[in-house]
Order: sequence, then C-alpha cells, then structure tokens
Amino acid sequence: MNGCELPVVINSGSGNQGMTASIPVIVYAKECNVSEDMLYRALIVSNLVTIHLKTGIGSLSAYCGATSAGAGAGAGICYLYGGHYDEIAHTIVNALAINSGMLCDGAKASCAAKIASSVEAGLLGMQMYMHDSQFYSGDGLVADDVENTIKTVSIIARKGMRETDNEIIHFMIENN
Repeated sequence: MNGCELPVVINSGSGNQGMTASIPVIVYAKECNVSEDMLYRALIVSNLVTIHLKTGIGSLSAYCGATSAGAGAGAGICYLYGGHYDEIAHTIVNALAINSGMLCDGAKASCAAKIASSVEAGLLGMQMYMHDSQFYSGDGLVADDVENTIKTVSIIARKGMRETDNEIIHFMIENN
C-alpha cells in the first residue's frame, strides 16, 4: 500500500486499484469453482468497468480510486453469478451510491481499509439488486441510468473535488 517496489497488477495507473479489481474476482471464482475462461471473462468485466469509471475522473483526484475498483470487482463477481448487463449496471449504480465520496490521501496503510470498504460496497450493491432492492434516480448521486450516474460521479470527482485535492496535498506536505 505504500509504494512497494514489487510488480503488481495495475489498473488505471495504480497497483492498489489493480489488486482491488482482480483479487476479489479471483477469490470468488475459486469459491464458485468456475472455469478458467469464466474467470478471465469476469476479470475483463471488472477491469474494464474500473477503467470506465476512472476515465471520467482522471488520473489524479481527491476521489479514492478504490471506489471505482470496488464497483468493478462487484461487477465482475456479479458476472460470475450469471449477471448480465442489467444486473451488472445496477450493481455499479448501487456500489457508487454507497461509497462515492471517499477521499484519497495517497497509497498509505489506510488504503487497505478503503479497499475493503469499496469491495464490500460492490458486493452489497450486487446483493441489493439480487434481492429486488436498489437505489433510484434522485437517491443521492444516482441518475436515471448507469452511464449518467457514472458521469455525475466523474464530474464531482474531477471538478468538484479540486479544492479538496489541494487541501489534502497541503496537509500532507505540512505533516511530513
């Protein structure tokens, strides 16, 4: 979490995000005893969802990238359980509704807890939809569909959190 020099799976420029998008999917695939092909497809879903979520946010933001990777992991796990577009889209929306707004303070030890929270939000988002529960347009940052919800979160993370990013950097410089 603190910038180890060993190679890791990277997603959107971050090893923590790469591990978050991959390891939970691998663990669930083993637990579900799915084929290697199914595992690879679920990893593709998870990683592409993570990249899609991060694209609108940008590479450096005060918005915690683990939130995107946790939603991606939830999407990949949803795929393992037979989820298609609707189930995966609702998993993403639910996960973003639960955990959007988590701050990034750099890849520190606290990042592990943020990763756990983000993966849990992805799993909760999936379970909610599987049990006929979901967030609807107007519930916090949730818009009328998955793409508009992603767009809303991206705008807030990219534009709305600029001053927050400056304050975090200022705090970190003064306290080192």
